[in-house]
Amino acid sequence: MRVMGSETEYGIHAPSAPGANATMMSARVIQAYAQVTRQRAAGGAETRWDYTDEEPLHDARGWTVERAAADPEQLTDRPPVLDAESVALAYGRGELERDGEDESGSLLMNMVLGNGARLYVDHAHPEYSSPEVTNPHDAVVWDAAGDLVALAAVRRLAADPELPPINLYKNNTDNKSVSYGSHENYLMPRSTPFGDIVRGLTPFFITRQVMCGAGRVGLGQDSSRAGYQISQRADFFETEVGLETTIRRPIINTRDEPHATADKYRRLHVIIGDANLSEAANYLKFGTTAAVLSLIEAGLAPRIEVHDPVAALQSVSHDTALTATLRLKDGRRVTALDIQWMYHEAASKLAQETGVGDAVDGDGHTRALLDRWAATLTALDGDRAAAASSVEWLAKLSLLEGYRQRDGLDWSDARLGLVDLQWADIRPEKGLYHRLLARGRMQRVATEAEIQRAVGEPPSDTRAYFRGRCVSRFGHDLVGASWDSVIFDLPGRGKLQRVPTREPLRGTEALTGALFDRHQDAGAFLAELLGQAPAS
Repeated sequence: MRVMGSETEYGIHAPSAPGANATMMSARVIQAYAQVTRQRAAGGAETRWDYTDEEPLHDARGWTVERAAADPEQLTDRPPVLDAESVALAYGRGELERDGEDESGSLLMNMVLGNGARLYVDHAHPEYSSPEVTNPHDAVVWDAAGDLVALAAVRRLAADPELPPINLYKNNTDNKSVSYGSHENYLMPRSTPFGDIVRGLTPFFITRQVMCGAGRVGLGQDSSRAGYQISQRADFFETEVGLETTIRRPIINTRDEPHATADKYRRLHVIIGDANLSEAANYLKFGTTAAVLSLIEAGLAPRIEVHDPVAALQSVSHDTALTATLRLKDGRRVTALDIQWMYHEAASKLAQETGVGDAVDGDGHTRALLDRWAATLTALDGDRAAAASSVEWLAKLSLLEGYRQRDGLDWSDARLGLVDLQWADIRPEKGLYHRLLARGRMQRVATEAEIQRAVGEPPSDTRAYFRGRCVSRFGHDLVGASWDSVIFDLPGRGKLQRVPTREPLRGTEALTGALFDRHQDAGAFLAELLGQAPAS
């Protein structure tokens, strides 16, 4: 069992207002979804984020960066701020609605959702952070649920003729030198040495993109060179290890912010992945990474050291033929597929030694993961047409090659860049990925019913269940929540009641479901939960 989750910053664009402030537009997205949820549930839509335990400047290598020395975008332990002039201007243009404010008159920038997720404004993008799950299948489900959350907000905005519509894209770059993130999070034992994590993960992350890349038209951060590459993110990485996420991006991020019992857990914050629409690619991204972390914890990760990892990362991304070799420090030259096979072999061996299911999540997902991992690598080495139904960059490449052959287009043609963008449009009637999915040309991992249900319901086997049910059931009595807390404000009590949720595998349906079933009143619920006398 491996606790994991995703974070997706959506690309944002207002076609009729190209100069609009991105942060303001992102706030409109959050407000729109708050209006949607009011139509579906009684309260809870605007539960605020609790920043108490945010520690973005702690470094896993053993130090804390001084706030004065940190880039402002690293300071995620405080809410985003909109200047008064921008707010007034947006209202004057009719870009914001007064009923999108909270009771204090402030613009809504953060929400905790009934499915246990967080929806908020981050770095001038709307971001959906999924609830904690325990296996790669559920990671796919609740990540895809975020796309439906974003879609619901877009639909709500489009329904108002007085507001300019906003489009959202599940991608990672505007192809004008700006990149935004699709991050993953994995819980690990604090006892695992961080140096082992770096050594074990670096070659894996350099080559994982051959299965999980989303594909991109253009080479270089600003797409100044014509061509097509495997990863949306690879060209934006500049160093091997570091704390930053928006500048000097590292292959291995060192942020030490566990959002759990700190002396027991480490949260590995992964910033190198692409935003995947392909469910199969997303499944492999989460599943293979979880398997490699198990190898590292067991001391069984392959002993591979890549010469110049940053250059190797970009070399792999630019090699759509998958034939280029990487130089290892021991003198060998291997391909990206060779390295992935080494990790697969080690993960298979560990699964055999420990029993199928123990190496990743304990619930029988390991065999399915290992089989899909092997099948994908085999197809990439031979039947690439078959691989395109699960490997996103290949599916996109196949579509682009069709346009190129039909219209005689060079890779420098701007129309191909527009096709790339349209691939990522979250609207099913517009997005090219969704058209292929509807035609049965992309493999599914989850059912539509599972994803629809995950929009409103939390996972049952992590603390996200407690958080989400509190928001849905007692939203009017909450003033804040975070990954490791839920804060109640009850009539008759002299102070706020903060319920800690530092253990990710507590607060599950098995442990708290009956308690929720017994109580409709927040005071009685808390009294039983905490063993207190109800407030008079």
